[in-house]
Amino acid sequence: MDGKHMQIGEVAARTELSLRTIRHYEETGLVVPSARSRGGFRLYTETDVARLMVIRRMKPLGFTLDQMRDLLDATDRLDADAALDADTPLRADEREALLERVRAYQQEAAEQVEKLRVQLSRAEDFEGTLRARLERDAHAGRT
Repeated sequence: MDGKHMQIGEVAARTELSLRTIRHYEETGLVVPSARSRGGFRLYTETDVARLMVIRRMKPLGFTLDQMRDLLDATDRLDADAALDADTPLRADEREALLERVRAYQQEAAEQVEKLRVQLSRAEDFEGTLRARLERDAHAGRT
């Protein structure tokens, strides 16, 4: 096997996704292995790994599988258009519509990140309150 393809175990290790999760994303059409070995094993490329990383980053932000699929479709079409050998380049209005879809996902991601920052701040405050309580009670027990 050449260095360009990886089996699912290596992809799982690199993406920190389980084999089951990667197979689920394949079943739902989010990522399809670029090739199969003679023995039928899934083979992935760096492009496939990058795609899985996009999915992995979207998941904790609450994006649905349909939203993931839509964003990946938009970015795939933009990437294909940017390729030097694009058979049918996008019209300007098509390109702008795709960019607008990506912008909408970026905005939604930014909003979700802000919500997570607020939640993290509250969680850190709570942990600090508990720590202070334990330190106070430990100190009171020594005197």
